[in-house]
Amino acid sequence: MISFNRFKYKLVALIMVFSIAVTGVFANGNEDPHAAGGHEKKVKFNAKEVILGHVKDAHDWHVFSIGEFHATLPLPVIIYSKTRGFSMFSSSEFNHGHDAHDGYRLVEAHYLHEKGLSPKQYTEGTIIAVDANDTPTGEKIYDLSFTKNIAFMLLGAVLLVILMLNVAKSYRIRGAKQAPKGFQSLIEPVIIFMRDEVVKPNIPGVKGDKYVPFILTIFFFILINNLLGLLPGSANVMGNIAVTAALALISFVVMMASTNKYFWGHIFNPPVPGGVKVILAPVELIGVFTKPVSLMIRLFANILAGHIIILSIISLVFIFGSLNQIAGYAFLPITIAFNIVMMMLELLVAFIQAFIFANLTAVFIGQAMEHTGDHHH
Repeated sequence: MISFNRFKYKLVALIMVFSIAVTGVFANGNEDPHAAGGHEKKVKFNAKEVILGHVKDAHDWHVFSIGEFHATLPLPVIIYSKTRGFSMFSSSEFNHGHDAHDGYRLVEAHYLHEKGLSPKQYTEGTIIAVDANDTPTGEKIYDLSFTKNIAFMLLGAVLLVILMLNVAKSYRIRGAKQAPKGFQSLIEPVIIFMRDEVVKPNIPGVKGDKYVPFILTIFFFILINNLLGLLPGSANVMGNIAVTAALALISFVVMMASTNKYFWGHIFNPPVPGGVKVILAPVELIGVFTKPVSLMIRLFANILAGHIIILSIISLVFIFGSLNQIAGYAFLPITIAFNIVMMMLELLVAFIQAFIFANLTAVFIGQAMEHTGDHHH
């Protein structure tokens, strides 16, 4: 058995490797691989532009860069227009935003500068319709593309299914009464904890058992994507508010499906004096909709903030390096040290945020079911 100290040192070493790898990926984020002559164009370091470029969604997956080599995986682009119907092609046709294809263009900063367009009107990273002169037409289009976040969500879902099927297979082969082995021994305590300490206390009675798979799915899906998001070159899935909004909406639908007449009676006819009902009833109704909103914002803000802090610390190396090369190299050990601390904290946050989302979902479902007609109780 590996001692805790050996495990701790191995974890720190692994995080150091990740920190250096992230720094290497980050270092290439402000270079232009399409500069004339095939040489990298040296541009002034813009921390805001590079950080936002790493945390936002994209139509391709930039894995890493080594010198002039950029490992990028193109993803399918699917556009629907009322006049032209569906258009499907690879994102490589955009040539990283330098070319238009089939009447569409990926908006990048250089394109806005060349055309004299406002960034407020055209958001970078979005796809717009253009004419033969490469000028925006203003036509409304629907982007249904397979983006980097979607790719990593599917990867997370596939990993979740594979891991859980392996655990289920272990139970079928070995039985439930034998001591777990391998990955089963790691997952079983988590499943039992979520069932006994999260679901059953918040959703009492036999009804709680049917919600265990749902709560476990939410927990492990968020956790897997949070952990994947810490890898260099990965996607910031849970740092995208559209993803957390979809998860919150699913939780809200399940919560609404669990309500009964007593729940709504408590909302519209709270057990308070008549004059107070007029004030309290709208507040209670608003509270029903603020619950999923709180789930959405809490997960999004915490994960996004963690990524931005890590990338901001890394950017200090290049900020100092732009002032003085020696200062940049001198600050590198400090950056790695800070990143080790932040990466360990982000590992903790990955588990905490998955647990909080699943726990609050169970709490909200339990609140929707707990009313039995006795308002005074």
